[in-house]
Amino acid sequence: MRPLSEMTIIQIEVTNACWLKCSNCTRHVGHHRNPFFMELDFIEKAIDSLEGFEGNIGIMGGEPTLHPKFNEICEIVQKKIPRRKREFWTSGFQWAKKKDIILETWDKDRIAYNEHSTPGGKHTPLLVAIDEVVEDKKLMWQMIDNCWIQSQWSASITPKGGFFCEVAASLDYLYKGPGGYKIEKGWWKKNPKQFRDQVERYCKDCSGALPLPAESDGYGGRPNSENASNWDTISKGALEKLKGVNSLKVEAGHYKLFDKKYTAENLEKYIENWEPSKFKDFVTHEPADYDNSDKERKVDISKSGKL
Repeated sequence: MRPLSEMTIIQIEVTNACWLKCSNCTRHVGHHRNPFFMELDFIEKAIDSLEGFEGNIGIMGGEPTLHPKFNEICEIVQKKIPRRKREFWTSGFQWAKKKDIILETWDKDRIAYNEHSTPGGKHTPLLVAIDEVVEDKKLMWQMIDNCWIQSQWSASITPKGGFFCEVAASLDYLYKGPGGYKIEKGWWKKNPKQFRDQVERYCKDCSGALPLPAESDGYGGRPNSENASNWDTISKGALEKLKGVNSLKVEAGHYKLFDKKYTAENLEKYIENWEPSKFKDFVTHEPADYDNSDKERKVDISKSGKL
């Protein structure tokens, strides 16, 4: 695993509310009954805590534009983060209404725009607990220590603190965990030995390090011509934990159980063509990038997602 200081970006998760309900969401959207909305003073504190961090600072959700004070968040970002260090993730909710302030705040090439509206959108299941699948625990920890998410994605800040991994941050909120590191200047200087407590707490419940087949993102839960499912793939132990936190997706029966065991031989075969970070096969920064592509939208992008 890499030190947090070597990451190219650290995310500030201003909300985990979203208007879509994708299958296997990295923020476990669809399970929560009470999403969070980060307070403005905490957002300022989060940005201040990253003083000296050489990478970029992302504003992410959920869907950030759902935050009731999104315009004020943009003003804080403009005031506190150098323009080329700012990044933004959105699924396009209220794009027409929010476009001006978004482009005033972020350069277009710093916007990750994903409508979840075209064929080929993929998500890798993240609620299959690796501890249930890999019985060789030495092998399991080797896989976790080489997880692609920690090596390619980012650390994260939520209202519950700082986390070495954005999926770990989401798992902490989902499973009502103890929270993250105190948000103070330099918290992001932790090396793998110093954030090992979080690795041991969260990674056993995650499947990021497992070479599972990617699944359709379900078009964000919108009605579509292919009737793609927006169900999550989960393990038996995860099912019991999700029942314990009154998951909405579990209550609705929108899940599929994974009950296989992986050996070293299985893993060699499954990992051969595994591309977990390839969740979309073209780059988009705004709606026009969809319009100008050869990809056909299969859903009405004005509609919200449903369970």
